[in-house]
Amino acid sequence: MIIKKAEFVISNTDPQLCPVTEKPEFAFVGRSNVGKSSLINMLTGFGDLAKVSTAPGKTRLINHFNINDEWFLVDLPGYGYAKVGRSSREQWMTFIRKYLAVRENLFCVFALIDSRHKPQANDLEFMSYLGYHEVPFAMVFTKADKLSRRILEKNISDYKIEMLKLWEELPPVFITSSGTKLGRDEVLGFIDQIVNPTK
Repeated sequence: MIIKKAEFVISNTDPQLCPVTEKPEFAFVGRSNVGKSSLINMLTGFGDLAKVSTAPGKTRLINHFNINDEWFLVDLPGYGYAKVGRSSREQWMTFIRKYLAVRENLFCVFALIDSRHKPQANDLEFMSYLGYHEVPFAMVFTKADKLSRRILEKNISDYKIEMLKLWEELPPVFITSSGTKLGRDEVLGFIDQIVNPTK
């Protein structure tokens, strides 16, 4: 997939105000500081599309981006640790869950996971939530260039083992790096197969 156009459309906290469209949507979400904005910018090739910050919790709204006039990329707030109060974090999760429940054109959630860490409870809980509510999702391991191949493979294997305790089979799995562009073709190819199934 060649991305020629990537433009911001709207930000809000009310899923009812999201664009009225039948175009496929692909949402990106993960724990705070998982590298979501950097990954979005790497995938689209537009370096300043999503705002990057070293401080967790930068994304606080549902952000819609129009890609090639064919599909929407949705940047959701991070969950878990952020330098905000508990009530704000709970508010974010409330409208994230509402968004996931009402968007009929949501084709896939990319659940971002920091590959540097062993399985985290909030990542596993969030993916269990998606599965329970039958929301299609893929696992996307980020920051793969930040650790050795041996540890990377071990951490991913540990996640798969934890997932298979509850799942009969795993969702699609992608390994990415915003720095080296690892996984870019695979993720965009996956989206392209959904957006343009007759290609």
